[in-house]
Formats: sequence, C-alpha cells, structure tokens
Amino acid sequence: MSLAALTRALQAHRPAPLPLERIAPGHLPPGGFGEAAVLVPLHEEAGVVSVLLTERRHDLRTHAGQVSFPGGRVEPGEAPLAAALREAEEEIGLPPALATVLGRLSDTVVLQSAFRLTPWVASVPYPYPYAAAPREVEAIWHVPLPALLAPGVHRIERRHAYGMDVDVHYYEVEGRTIWGATARVLSELLGIWSSV
Repeated sequence: MSLAALTRALQAHRPAPLPLERIAPGHLPPGGFGEAAVLVPLHEEAGVVSVLLTERRHDLRTHAGQVSFPGGRVEPGEAPLAAALREAEEEIGLPPALATVLGRLSDTVVLQSAFRLTPWVASVPYPYPYAAAPREVEAIWHVPLPALLAPGVHRIERRHAYGMDVDVHYYEVEGRTIWGATARVLSELLGIWSSV
C-alpha cells in the first residue's frame, strides 16, 4: 500500500476513546496519569512505507533500551501535537515544518510509567540526515511496515495492570523487540494499513 492510500485511511479513521473507566477503583496512579505525546513518522521509498523508531539509551532512568517513537511529556499549556513535534526535533533532529501530519491514533496508557499517550502520524522526509540526541537516543531505526506483518513477528500476551486485564503486544523484527505502548500504537496503525 502507498503512503497516499494510508493517508486517506488515516483521515477517515476515528480514534477510539481511552477506556479509563475500566480501571478498577483504587488502582489509579497517585495524581492520575501524566500527559505524553509521540510522533509516528512514516516515509515511502520505492513504494514501501516504513516507520521511524528510536532505540532509547540503555543507561536512562526510565524505559532504558526500549524501542519507541520520538516523543515525551506534554508540558503545561502545550498541546499534544506541539509536544510530539517538539520532542521529534529534540530526539531525531526533525524540524516541525518537515513533518506533514496525517492523522491521530487512539490514546493509550503507558503502563510502565503511568502516562496517557497521544500518537500523531506524520509523513517525514527520506532520505534525510536524522540525528539521534546523544543523551537520550541510542539509534534511529527505519522499519518497513510489511516486515511487521510477516508471519511469526507479532504476538500478544495477557497481563494484569491497574486492576484490569490488558493485551501486551510484541513485535520481534531485525533482532529487536518492540513492546508496550509503542507496540499497541503500531498494532492500530497496522490494522488501518491492512484494511485498505
């Protein structure tokens, strides 16, 4: 599928509401969930759509070594999209003006660090001299979407968190494991991609 077809599907997509009411009483984190946002950067080369992911440094205090999208905490008074674009510039050197926003995916909960995460999908340039932020990003990784749909790459495990059962997605590709909120966001994106 082309990026143009995926763009049309994203524009017709209606993000699902985050079912926070499913969280059992007494299981909410103290102070509730923080707000975070990520950019889901896509590009097309030779007819193949790829997603840009980052591998976090292994010496970070939280989410060390994990595969993620560029993004982070929404600052007070900041809109989630502005936060996603700001973080992408800080983490991978992508100026906001070079990201064409295609749509939004469903909010999800980052179970490990109690954040409500808003994902924004954008078309980004490729090739481009992306630069990993040395204090935060170990590597920048471009993954073709078809590779994530190959047999045996994806699995789901059932876990208990915040008093409810949740599906934890895993993608094993090119020697790396993508899991958690990043994998949930990818699962929704791939579902849209597959339905076109």
